[in-house]
Amino acid sequence: MTSPAVSTIGAGRLLANRVLVTLLIAGLAAAWLLPFASMSPNRLASGQSVSLGGALTTWQAAGMLVLTVMLGLAALQRPLSRRLAHGVTLTASLALLLITLYALGDYAQRTLAERSPSARVSQGAAFWVIVFCCALAAIDTLQRHASGWITRLGYAALAGGAVAFLLASGHFRELSIMREYANIRDTFSDQLLTHLGLVGAALGPALAIGVPLGLLAHRSARVRGTLFSVLNVFQTIPSIALFALLVAPLSALGNAFPFLAELGIKGIGAAPAIIALVMYALLPVVRNTHAGLKGVPPATVEAARGMGMTQRQVLWRVEIPLALPVMLSGLRIVTVQAIGLTVVAALIGAGGLGAFIFQGLGQYAIDLVLLGAIPTIVLAVIADFMLQMLVALSQPAGTR
Repeated sequence: MTSPAVSTIGAGRLLANRVLVTLLIAGLAAAWLLPFASMSPNRLASGQSVSLGGALTTWQAAGMLVLTVMLGLAALQRPLSRRLAHGVTLTASLALLLITLYALGDYAQRTLAERSPSARVSQGAAFWVIVFCCALAAIDTLQRHASGWITRLGYAALAGGAVAFLLASGHFRELSIMREYANIRDTFSDQLLTHLGLVGAALGPALAIGVPLGLLAHRSARVRGTLFSVLNVFQTIPSIALFALLVAPLSALGNAFPFLAELGIKGIGAAPAIIALVMYALLPVVRNTHAGLKGVPPATVEAARGMGMTQRQVLWRVEIPLALPVMLSGLRIVTVQAIGLTVVAALIGAGGLGAFIFQGLGQYAIDLVLLGAIPTIVLAVIADFMLQMLVALSQPAGTR
């Protein structure tokens, strides 16, 4: 009988990338067990499940099979070298993603041509699992290979450009989500800009308040404990509850001072949303500012003082440049968090992409929900990626 230790060693010698193997198993299980698409007679009716095999043409099925085999080979120790396996994984995962997207749009076009105009084709669970597995496989490979920011940016631009080309070509126009988009086309861009505006309006004050507070926490141990305790309280309050708590005092303030109401400070709308977002953002900004400054080597600070620098010069020329990567990491956390929390702000009339989500939930229109959720996810991913690049660029030479 083979012992568990021997089995683990054998598997370790066979597999080079266990994450990729796990993603392949998840994708294959989803393709076998879950529906790839859903066909419904109208916008609100429940759809009939369509399997992956029933939705694909011959060349699409053959292409997905070949790409899956390539990914399986890339996950093994042999026959591919590590460098070649990384290249194969990046190429095959992107190609598999594009074929999956193309196959869904192609199935909608082929099928709806023979049905009533009210019929709809929507994405199934297998579609989403395959898409996420392809994306995670590429991300894991880029991190595993320690790719530079130029390589990551180029790969992201290639993937985003290919998906954008499919969208611009009208290949997805028959999908239910695109038909839903046609109904809200006039308001979609306005709500997207509102969402971005709320996030930007919250990040500015959060940095203006949080960075000095982080510096104060670094300078004074007595202030640090009290400050972090207070900011931790903000984080424990649920977002919906915090928005609701701000409605009454801001409404009273607007009624007492009409000029404030004219400026937009009232119980509903952007004002309570921005205040709540700032309150949630303060703890990560303050904590990362303190952590970054604390991580500056004391010998470096002493050397700067020995050169005759004043305390202000030491702060701006030595401490902040060295602490900047950690501080930007805090900004990255805050930005992604704010993009997500702004969705909830639609409940108090602030607008944004959350308006589509709650409108879709009220109408039981899943595609309308997705029109709010998918752009929110994309915005969060883009913000996270760009700020990761800034963190990498801000690191001192020799530590990247």
